Amino acid sequence: MLWNLTMSDTIYNVLFLCTGNSARSIMAEAILNADTTGRFRAFSAGSHPKGEVDPTVLALLKKTNYPTGDLRSKSWDEFAAPGAPALDFVFTVCDNAAGEVCPVWPGQPMTAHWGVPDPVGFVGPEAEKAAHTAEIMRMLSSRIQIFAALPMRSLDRLTLQKRLNDIGKRD
Repeated sequence: MLWNLTMSDTIYNVLFLCTGNSARSIMAEAILNADTTGRFRAFSAGSHPKGEVDPTVLALLKKTNYPTGDLRSKSWDEFAAPGAPALDFVFTVCDNAAGEVCPVWPGQPMTAHWGVPDPVGFVGPEAEKAAHTAEIMRMLSSRIQIFAALPMRSLDRLTLQKRLNDIGKRD
């Protein structure tokens, strides 16, 4: 299990979940993959994927120089199927996904809820939606930076779980 690994070049697989997999989980996937120098490999998925990434989210990711070419809205079933990457961490980033019954993830990854507001549900002028989306991206980025800085191999499972839960309570 990940908390007993001794290799210094361990790459942790992280899955971000949201119901529609069109905004929050997509942003988290892009941020973790780009900002953590290969220590993590991030994925995102949804219980009821919308099938497309929100255009405001794509525009913001491009504007802030995050790669978007591989981003797509997909079902969490892809990550519970045989041959899927073994997951070390699974984070829900919306309240709906936190309350849903998730598939059984092989290997018993660490899980936590990191809920943030939904930019897709924002009603108002496009400029205000863009600002709202940027604030959500800032929140996710802050949480991801704290997560990436954790000394994974030196924390026992209970301490790591508490830290993961505490990260989800940050604004």
